[in-house]
Amino acid sequence: MNQWRPPRRIRVLALGLLWREGRLLVCEVRDDAGRLKGVRPPGGGVEFGETWRAALVREFREEFGLDVAVAGEPHVAENIFTHEGARGHEIAFVAPVEIVAGALAAGESVLFLEDRGQPVVARWLDPATLDADGAPLFSPTG
Repeated sequence: MNQWRPPRRIRVLALGLLWREGRLLVCEVRDDAGRLKGVRPPGGGVEFGETWRAALVREFREEFGLDVAVAGEPHVAENIFTHEGARGHEIAFVAPVEIVAGALAAGESVLFLEDRGQPVVARWLDPATLDADGAPLFSPTG
């Protein structure tokens, strides 16, 4: 398994809230042993010189082959966390998106490869089930 560690700098993310029939598309976050730690909205890092909006559109195209439009103003969240003993620090722009071209498979989950070639499962979840006892944590912190 490819072991990810947070960079030793603040990382800026653009994450998209995509809804279907009252459920939110989320990506599974796993530890080094492959155990589910939690979920977070799809998206990724903002590159130098790139706006968060452009990064969000690019990430959905790269991960799902979808053209999306940002459909609202972002919420900005800070996440300071520890992953497998390494400390991380993220600032995330989280905004609703709408599909303008392309489509996701009709099933419950979608498999894609992230930029490091690591397989990731994205699935549709009812937001009422997030952070409940025994349910995946939303945006895990460790």
